[in-house]
Amino acid sequence: MTEYSIPNAATLSGWRKSSYSDNEGSECVEVLDGHPAGVPVRDSKNPHGPAVVFPVAAWRAFIGAVKESPTV
Repeated sequence: MTEYSIPNAATLSGWRKSSYSDNEGSECVEVLDGHPAGVPVRDSKNPHGPAVVFPVAAWRAFIGAVKESPTV
């Protein structure tokens, strides 16, 4: 699996808060749909920081596992 990062995630527009993030805004993961290299993911508290870009298949597998896991 090849992953890479984007040093300054603020250079991309269209970020959205993940539906699995904390609803109070303190623990937010943002994702960007439609990126040609995969699914960029960043910490919303650091919008100018890096984003990790995951291959689409890896991101789908991760989301599937999150949906199947029991709530703690």
